[in-house]
Amino acid sequence: MDARRRIPALALLALLLASAFRPGGLAAADITVQGSDTLLSLADRWAESYMAAHPGVSIEVNGGGTGTGVAALLNGTADVATCSRRLRAREVETCVRNFGARPVEVQVALDAIVVHVHPSNAVESLSLEQLSGIYRGRLRDWSDVGGRPGPITVYGRENSSGTYEHFKEAVLKDADYFDSVLMLQGTSQIVGAVGRDPNGIGYGTGSLRGGTRRLRLRKTDADAPVEANEAEVRSGRYPLSRRLYLYVNPRRQSGSVDAWLGWIRGSQGQSMVSALGCFPLAPTSP
Repeated sequence: MDARRRIPALALLALLLASAFRPGGLAAADITVQGSDTLLSLADRWAESYMAAHPGVSIEVNGGGTGTGVAALLNGTADVATCSRRLRAREVETCVRNFGARPVEVQVALDAIVVHVHPSNAVESLSLEQLSGIYRGRLRDWSDVGGRPGPITVYGRENSSGTYEHFKEAVLKDADYFDSVLMLQGTSQIVGAVGRDPNGIGYGTGSLRGGTRRLRLRKTDADAPVEANEAEVRSGRYPLSRRLYLYVNPRRQSGSVDAWLGWIRGSQGQSMVSALGCFPLAPTSP
């Protein structure tokens, strides 16, 4: 290739580099966000709406699971981690060691882990003890929990998921899942699998249904079953209620990041929460 044909290629390279960086050497995204698949759609919506109202701000949002987001936060490749669980003590310690301060915790929504079964399933509710028995492999037939005879096909989330960890802690009491649990990536995959499998059971966020039916849950065998609606989640009566979080690199707690977080917790940001299957921090009107 002669010099006359190399010049356009070099010019194209310069254009690409210019589009990737802003004056002063800042990366194209002013705020980089990574983490929870539960929060991915909501974080995308928050970013898009905020950027539309603030054209000078660029926000990049990626998923991959809570564990992936926390790792990115701690190694400095993400400014904000979206998390469906609270940070572990060792993760906070790593942040202090790496950046000299604790990560900034921001609660952004309420959520419920819901349990999905096929619409044809005769079981209406389960206790946490029964659910634990299913996911630990002690209960393997639907007749063991009052259903029609048939082997239980068990679906769960991948181990990088905060939902996986919350379920393991709240239901299995940190015991291991049994080997036959089919681990899938994201609630959409679980809902799709259970919707096609009359013997299936799976758990995930409440934002998707996809031809499944949600079970009501009981804390103990003696308790009344509870639905995963806003009132029961807000009161904490629903056994798998939880809060969703954003964690901020302490060196980025200023300027555009703080402004975006304030907007998320304000009326505009919170108004988007219910539309995507979660619940806002403040009660909604009847």
